Amino acid sequence: MALVDQVDHSARGGWPAVAVVAAGTFTVVTSEMLPVGLLTPLGESLAVSEGTAGLTLTVTGLSAAVAAPALAPVFARHDRRRALVLLMALVGLGNLLSAWAPNFAVMTAARLLVGIGMGGVWALAAGIAVRLVPPTSVGAATSLVFSGIAVASVLGVPAGAYVGELLGWRAAFVAAGGLGLGLAVALAAALPALPPDAARPRLAEPLADARVRVALVVVALLVTGHFAAYTYVRPVLEDVSGIRAALVGALLLGYGIAGVAGNFAAGFGATRSARGTLLLLSALLATTVFLVPALGDSVWAAAALLVLWGVAYGGVSVSVQTWLLAAVPRAREAASALLVGVFNTAIALGAFLGGRAADGLGTASVMYLGGALASAAALVLAATRPRAERPPRREPTR
Repeated sequence: MALVDQVDHSARGGWPAVAVVAAGTFTVVTSEMLPVGLLTPLGESLAVSEGTAGLTLTVTGLSAAVAAPALAPVFARHDRRRALVLLMALVGLGNLLSAWAPNFAVMTAARLLVGIGMGGVWALAAGIAVRLVPPTSVGAATSLVFSGIAVASVLGVPAGAYVGELLGWRAAFVAAGGLGLGLAVALAAALPALPPDAARPRLAEPLADARVRVALVVVALLVTGHFAAYTYVRPVLEDVSGIRAALVGALLLGYGIAGVAGNFAAGFGATRSARGTLLLLSALLATTVFLVPALGDSVWAAAALLVLWGVAYGGVSVSVQTWLLAAVPRAREAASALLVGVFNTAIALGAFLGGRAADGLGTASVMYLGGALASAAALVLAATRPRAERPPRREPTR
């Protein structure tokens, strides 16, 4: 371990390297959620229903959920720089294959590749910042790396929708593929050698902490609910609100801007009380999603609800990350691998359940499903406060 530390201190990549890693996390999460804003034209082009088209998100989420915990111990034996370059290139190639896909089967295979690369990048990026900057800057650098995930969660979809509206849905995947390959080159150039640590991540270690278990349950409920509704937000806006396709991208952009604001506001609040911040976000998310079918019958009402929705979901990622890093600071990478697994399983499950609801019960039903799951997350947080926020036990003085 001492040898690794010496290497890291003598060859730190500094803030430029941290910025490239943050751009990488932005790219992989954007790639994952790209189909959300493109479901209608994608489904029409590949001759599948909107519910079936939503499975492109399910496949990506499931493969990422499996890849993150599976690849973490594998790549623990290899230079992290090479691993990140390889995984980012895989994301780029998967997006280019998605752009070419002549049928839904090829699209599914392409999205599988994107998910594997995404899960690996997200899991490894969690432990990178501490090795790139001096100890006094680790907190800020880690926040910057995770901001790529948060910003992608709220801006990736509207960006893809805009490109798809202007140039077609395949062009959006070409852009994501080019960005992925470009960042693979940037990672190779910006990162120093990052040899493996002597210790390997143990996934069971963070699970022993009650706060981690509560956080993972809340993430599972919130993210499943969010994606059950948000995966199908375009057809909901078109069918329920009667909004023209040309305006969907603008509304999603407003959602994205609100989400970025929610991310930074929640980051500030989570440093004081991660549980309280998550409870507020869960309640806001549930209320907003429930109201879309009832009040979203005009452009202005839909826009207002999307802004509140963006604020609520934009703060989830940073709040949960803050909670986990505070709960198990010595097992950051293992906790992040677990979070990636749960997060992406929830994305896949949400997209799947939303698709079944949309096809079987009507488009508006996805909003009621999403609101119910977000409400359940709020109830879990309200019921588990004593165990979830119990301060760490101090060792007796001798």
